[in-house]
Amino acid sequence: MPSAVKMLFFLSSALATVVAVGLLGYGMSARWATVTMSCAKKGTGNFNGSALITMGLFSGELQRQFCPFGNTDKFQVFSVLQGTAVSLHAVVLVLLGLGLLFSACTILISLYNSVSNPYETFMGPSGVYACGSLSACLSFVALIIYVVNATATSMAEDVVKSDNSDVELRDQSSAMEIGYFFVVPYAVMSLVAVAVIVVYDRAAYTHRREQQRPTEDAPKEIMMY
Repeated sequence: MPSAVKMLFFLSSALATVVAVGLLGYGMSARWATVTMSCAKKGTGNFNGSALITMGLFSGELQRQFCPFGNTDKFQVFSVLQGTAVSLHAVVLVLLGLGLLFSACTILISLYNSVSNPYETFMGPSGVYACGSLSACLSFVALIIYVVNATATSMAEDVVKSDNSDVELRDQSSAMEIGYFFVVPYAVMSLVAVAVIVVYDRAAYTHRREQQRPTEDAPKEIMMY
């Protein structure tokens, strides 16, 4: 049976990871980006219309104003994106999914260590280090890929032209929304879960060294008997 101190540290690590998963779960269901563009009917050169796209990871909303008409439509992201844009979007979802998977592993390993004393294997502190660090790293990579996709590919144009390709677009302006930024505290809390176990592991190592010191410092003549 582990000590009360060990239980407290590993349960704290599990709790931090649960909070992280909750943050990412909310973030994945919220808005991720808002994109605005000037719009004109193809061949006219009169950019008096506009398109406002509010995107989440799975669905979004398109508001047209004289582009070339005015209406509001909802859409499914994967049904309107094409080429590089849909590939990068799929990569973002895969990375976030893997992050959640590794977070679940962190929770399970932390809970296992809070009720047992496993050997120093992947089911010990090293497992928390690996899973928690991977969760944070994958989520940061997902953030970078998403912002590149939203600003440097045809993602927004694919949405506007999905039901009317007879338009020209320019002056694209993108802004990240709350769902995107919620990934940051998810990564931070994942690292906090790792840091809690690092503190415990260092304290446990120091305690073991202090227990061994009297034997190490004893005269060789005494140790022979």
